Order: sequence, then structure tokens, then C-alpha cells
Amino acid sequence: MAGALLFGVLVPVAFRWGTDIDGWLLPEQISTIVATASAITLGLIGLRQLARLPGVEESIYCVPALLVSFLLALAALLMLRLEYNRYLFPISFALTIVWVFVAHALNRRYRTVRLAIVPGGEVDTLGAIREVEWLPLDTPTLPRGRLNGLIVDLRQDLEPHWERFIADCALAGIRIFHVKQIRESLTGRLEITHLSENTLGSLNPDALYLKVKQGLDWIFALVALIVLSPALLLVGLVIRLESPGPAIFRQTRIGFRGRPFKVLKFRTMHHDGRPGDTLASAVTTDTDPRITRLGKFLRRTRIDELPQLFNVLKGEMSWIGPRPETAPLSKFYDKQLSFYGYRNIVRPGISGWAQVNQGHVTGADQTLEKLHYDFYYIKNFSPWLDLLIAFRTVAIVVSGFGSK
Repeated sequence: MAGALLFGVLVPVAFRWGTDIDGWLLPEQISTIVATASAITLGLIGLRQLARLPGVEESIYCVPALLVSFLLALAALLMLRLEYNRYLFPISFALTIVWVFVAHALNRRYRTVRLAIVPGGEVDTLGAIREVEWLPLDTPTLPRGRLNGLIVDLRQDLEPHWERFIADCALAGIRIFHVKQIRESLTGRLEITHLSENTLGSLNPDALYLKVKQGLDWIFALVALIVLSPALLLVGLVIRLESPGPAIFRQTRIGFRGRPFKVLKFRTMHHDGRPGDTLASAVTTDTDPRITRLGKFLRRTRIDELPQLFNVLKGEMSWIGPRPETAPLSKFYDKQLSFYGYRNIVRPGISGWAQVNQGHVTGADQTLEKLHYDFYYIKNFSPWLDLLIAFRTVAIVVSGFGSK
């Protein structure tokens, strides 16, 4: 943070004005210094919050995070009608990006995470996760060198010498992690094998953010519909011209607190006049012959989901949340998978944590993995996780990841 403020704020100002104190004290220069310093601080705090989430490489998200913070600072300057230096503001942004990239490269080279593992239980499953240097222990002795923590399966019955070892490590200031906790933080999936008071408490989403998010969803959906309305009308017209049938496809989905609602999508399949609420019609395969030529493009780019902005306005959906499942599939999975219905404790979303990590799923095994992603989202329900999903959604729209 200190390096970014020095390199991104003071260096460009010093290069422009040098020892000219009068130049430093110009009103437009003071506004620029305050705005850029605020943008850097906000951007790096946001980046640190994002970095706590699984699978986030800070160097990848530093540009979008800082771009958002600098745009917010610029918007504040324009709204307050404050003069600012139009040359130093973008220069500060560019120099900050350079500094953050260099700092993260050095940090990544010299700060590899090292975690020691107490044997027993489910710790053997951690070896497949490559982001960490794992140090399995044979005896209750700490390995040499820097150590970031100790991993233990706390559900197993430990021998007395291991229990004393863990207690000594905790007293020495070494962080102790349960194997399930560390696996969750590294994979972004929350597995639930049984419910308890602690489980239910950790899965209750933040009620305040739930209300705030609903208001922001409504505002952004209204603005998006106003801006995109000509494009939406054009897409609907092209769909009608390509194949007979309505432009909008309506299907019953299970939403917030288990309530059914009609989700809206652009039609991407040939219209056969049959209801789309059966179990067979709810499943889409990789080479589904029902999908039209235009439909493939709409699905790959997720344009077919845009009519769901009306569902957001009606309070049935959110921009981000677990994807709403069809009524027959929801009923089927509820019988097959424990706690499946708990995913409806938050509003379903146009995009979600499972979609940006896993993509489209069909089988029960994949749906169980999707459920673990949904539970992770509910437990870590926050604006930072929503922001990360928004960034990744833009990337998958470009790449077409996970579409069917």
C-alpha cells in the first residue's frame, strides 16, 4: 500500500512539479492527489478482499479492481465538479498497475504458502491441491523454515502425543486449520455431510446485505434494460425470423425460499409446441438437436439470459446467485441429494459461483459438486464474492466456458 501510494501518487506529481511548492498546492493538483490516493487505497483493499477467495491470483485481478476504484474516484470528481489534472490522473493509474504487478511478482516468488499436515483422517485428499507446499509430518516435530499453519482432521481421535503437539503449536502462535476448512478455502466448495447448529449458523446469509443487494439489483437491472432495450428487441426479431415460435421462452423454475416462478429467456431451440416443464425437456446435452443455429451463439455468449432482467425487477432473481433449477429437476435432485433445497435461501441469479467455476452440468455427481459451490457462495455471501463472480462472468462470456 505504501509503495503504491509513493509510486502512483507522489512520483508523478514530483516529476511534474519538482520543488515548485506552488504547483503542488494548486487546487486541481490537491484534488488529483486526494482522488488518486483514495482510488489506490480503495482498489488495493478490494483486491485484498478478493485475494482471500479461492482461485484468485491477485496479479490477474489488479487491473479490473484498480480500474473500478479509479473510475469511482473520477465519477466523484465529476459529480462534485472539482478540477483535476487530466494528465497525472491516468499516469497515476498506469504507474500503480506497474507497481502492483512488480510487488505481486516478488511476493509470489518469495512467499509460497507452506502448511504442515498431521497424519490421519481425510488429510490425504489435500495432495491434489497444488497451490500449496504440503509438508506431511511423521513425528510431532515442526519442519524447518517458515510455516503458515498446521492442518489437522479434528474429527478423528488423535493420540495424546499429537494432541500435545497441536496444543504446543497453538501456544507458539502457529495457526491450526481443520482439513475441511482449508479444503473449502482452496477449492471454493463447501461439502455438508450432516447438519448441526454450527453448520446452519454459518450458512445463514447476511440479512442486511441481502436487502442492500436486492435494491442494487433493481437499480442496475432498470438501467441495463433502458440501455439494452434496442438490442433486446433486435435479438427477439432475429429469433422470430430464423424459426417459427415466440422469441421469449418461459419456464417454471424454483426460486427464493422454494417459490416457483416463470423464468424468461430468449428462445434458443426449435419450438414444438410442447411444454418445457418435463424432466426430459429440462436436460440439455452437448449436441442437442433442438438448439437452433442462432441459439448456439446466444447460449455461448449468455445473451439468452438477458430477459431475466425482468425477473430481477420483479424481485424473483438477482444478478448473482445460485442458478434457478427447473421444477422437475429440482424435485428430482431434492430426492437424490441431501440438503439440496437449502440453496434457495438466497435469490437465484443470472450468473453464479458454480457457473463461473464449473459451467453447465447434467448428471447427479456434477450437480452434487454444483451444490457444494452453491453452499460456499451462501456461507461467504458478500459484495466481494459477488464482485469476483461479476469479473469472471465477463471472462466466460468472452470464452464461452461451460455453455450448452
